[in-house]
Amino acid sequence: MKVSFFSTCLGDQLYPEVAMSAIRVLERLGCEVDLPAAQVCCGQPALNSGYQDEARTVARRLIETFADAEHVVAPSGSCSGMIRHYFPQLFQHDAGLLREAESFANRVFELSQFLVQVLGVHQLDGSFPHKVTYHPSCHGARLLGIREEPLILLRAIRDLELVPLPKADDCCGFGGTFAIKLASISAAIVDEKVAHISETNAHYVVGTDLGCLMNITGRMQVKGVPVQGVHMAELLDRAMSKGAPA
Repeated sequence: MKVSFFSTCLGDQLYPEVAMSAIRVLERLGCEVDLPAAQVCCGQPALNSGYQDEARTVARRLIETFADAEHVVAPSGSCSGMIRHYFPQLFQHDAGLLREAESFANRVFELSQFLVQVLGVHQLDGSFPHKVTYHPSCHGARLLGIREEPLILLRAIRDLELVPLPKADDCCGFGGTFAIKLASISAAIVDEKVAHISETNAHYVVGTDLGCLMNITGRMQVKGVPVQGVHMAELLDRAMSKGAPA
């Protein structure tokens, strides 16, 4: 199966190792992965800040870049949710672009969503002998309806002990520009999230969104909480590679 990979801004600029892990996982599962060089931001920061015209400009570029892609996979429920939920709204007054936006939106998947819903992955050849808890991101859960997919993948890994996270559905406080505009509120929210993660005594907290993990991991470091934040793609990559250090 041919897959085009959308690395997202955070994956491209701050966490390229996560993007590479996701690509390796897809290739191990039999996908032929393409990484279009012309891809740009999905426009979510601009839209969240009220700049609809600027968001529309980069959205058009992204639609054009992936025009021929059969499936587009991203390591982010937030960016995938932006495309699937908001791109059609951005072009609702232009019938031609609306059709293109809807076609693109229907071909975009968050990584865990794609692995479970499209590839049908329910068992993985790999091991991760650690205690893990899972933080569900708001956009993945609420915009894309991703609930069980990440848990299915984690349960499919041999030797992994999955422990429930208290109040897991609570936001981590990141919210993109929210964390900048309302920093004190954001910090209070992530402090609660970190406290609940600490309660689990997990070795790792895994997530599907780099923004959430960046916020949570940074706060855990400030608080001295000895839990490592890891993206789902990295965890799957480590488990499937077997010999890689965890």
